[in-house]
Amino acid sequence: MTFAEIQAQANLEWEALNNGGRPQITVGTATCGRSAGAMAVVKAFEEELQAKGIDAALVEVGCIGPCYAEPLVNIKKPGWATVSYRNVTAEMAREIVAAFLLGDDPLAKYALGVFGEGEIAGIPNILSTPAFKPQERRVFRNCGTIDPTNINHYIANDGYIGLNKALGMRQEEVVDVMKRSGLRGRGGGGFPAGRKWEAGLKAKGTQKYVVCNADEGDPGAFMDRAVIEGDPHSVLEGMIIAGYTIGADTGYIYVRAEYPLAIRRLERAIQQAHEFGFLGQNILGTNFSFEIRIFPGAGAFVCGESTALTLSIEGKRGMPRVAPRPRTTEVGLYDKPTLLNNVKTFSSAPMIITRGAEWFASVGTEKSTGTAIFALTGKVQNCGLIEVPMGITLRDIIYDIGGGIADGGQFKAVQTGGPSGGCLPESLLDTPIDYDSLDAAGSIMGSGGMVVMDEKTCMVDVARYFLDFTEIESCGQCVPCRLGTKQLLDILKDICSGRGKPEDMDLLYELSHSVHGGSVCGLGQTAANPVLTTLRYFRDEYEAHINDRCCPAKVCKSLISYVIDKEKCVGCTLCAKSCPVQAISGEKKKIHSIDQALCVQCGVCLEKCPKKFSAIACVSPKVKQEES
Repeated sequence: MTFAEIQAQANLEWEALNNGGRPQITVGTATCGRSAGAMAVVKAFEEELQAKGIDAALVEVGCIGPCYAEPLVNIKKPGWATVSYRNVTAEMAREIVAAFLLGDDPLAKYALGVFGEGEIAGIPNILSTPAFKPQERRVFRNCGTIDPTNINHYIANDGYIGLNKALGMRQEEVVDVMKRSGLRGRGGGGFPAGRKWEAGLKAKGTQKYVVCNADEGDPGAFMDRAVIEGDPHSVLEGMIIAGYTIGADTGYIYVRAEYPLAIRRLERAIQQAHEFGFLGQNILGTNFSFEIRIFPGAGAFVCGESTALTLSIEGKRGMPRVAPRPRTTEVGLYDKPTLLNNVKTFSSAPMIITRGAEWFASVGTEKSTGTAIFALTGKVQNCGLIEVPMGITLRDIIYDIGGGIADGGQFKAVQTGGPSGGCLPESLLDTPIDYDSLDAAGSIMGSGGMVVMDEKTCMVDVARYFLDFTEIESCGQCVPCRLGTKQLLDILKDICSGRGKPEDMDLLYELSHSVHGGSVCGLGQTAANPVLTTLRYFRDEYEAHINDRCCPAKVCKSLISYVIDKEKCVGCTLCAKSCPVQAISGEKKKIHSIDQALCVQCGVCLEKCPKKFSAIACVSPKVKQEES
């Protein structure tokens, strides 16, 4: 079939689904939804629809975004606005069928909001709420909307138009559009994608490769996984366009083996793309041929670096090549010219070709165009995936989209860019989100991790936590990274344990710069960012740990004690019964005491003490036995 015929067929199916006169139920069944119980919700809907004899379309979709509200269910009933329900259970699913599909009660108490045409009394329009109004879904354009296992859904939503258009353009024209769009690599480095594609095109050689980096190694980051699980064809289309542009015939997707659902979605998408003529020989009747293979990675963080990643695909140990080295676009996979981009970069390419460079650059800032995707996690009300225009401030993200600090807490810091990012204080909340502004503040954009911290977070312990991660993940090839991260970690451990010395702060600073300047790859070069930014913005906490043997946040176990207030203790015995090391003694209805020599600072006693008494407190510095 011609592309026009393929489109017509897909549009008929999509039209029948959305305007066929029957209700449509979409359930988010990406990994986040499944972990919250989405599959049980799907089963409940299936059973209830069959039992009640209701003809409705039940569609499984990818991550919709607000993971805090999973499982999420959207119901589009003819004549009504689409209702989005949050935290749906199997029991709620059955209730929704009875009340809304069979009746006219939309059950506003369960609704997150409505969208589409029309309004429903008592339910807000979800796109006008603070959590959604600032967002702009571009990379996530299809996530949570289409069935990711159905290629017709993708085609009916402008899918493969970009490929069809690109195949009618000269390679140089495609490069020009990419350059004018201003798209910068979304994997963390922020290198202009158009310039990289141009280098790939100009590279000499008849054999070239396209590689997609889906090795998402940052703790708490799951943006790439969500794109693949919810819209895999967008990634494939971007890779195929890239292959045509640089003259490659083979592509690899390097994806974490810990992403089984994403891998299954990719396998099915590749199979469908072959069936429709988007992959294989003579794509869409042209002389261009392209294949895509999946390579499951073993989960090494360092394999996010381009040269380590390509060596891993070759079956070798994933270690970055020593500098000076040629760019991957010159010598990459199997020593051939290789274009390597992130999942979100490839997913952006089709819409740039389809809608134009000017359309893409109409959002964002002059030097950072388009949107940014973040996994918003930590001490924030609304955790989940967000997509926002570049240039939005940290404050807007945390307090509007994120809903503010969880449990009524007070904001303390936010880290962007994963374990290699920096921790920024409240005074920098109005920093715009773009590559240059974050870099100036001492952090990075990274691949999209954003962790919010409250007043109960110890910033010295945060630096220790991330150094522990990078020290383990170092490939060990270069001395500054292998030994430098270990020395940084050892010093931070000493400070957290009350063994810190005043000169340690200067030593941390000097050592951090040595690791940054001497490491072979980006892992070592950015490993000290959490140390440098916490020293820069939270130096008082380091001083408290070192000079006063005090942890202001009361986190570091070696510097805290749990004590019982004799004026408040009523001898209920709950703390003594729950203590795992029998460090609490006292008779019933008499004042209890804690043996500090036995206490392991687990905090169970504080959790078990009834709030109406609040007889147990955590204090720092540590107290002596006679004071407890």
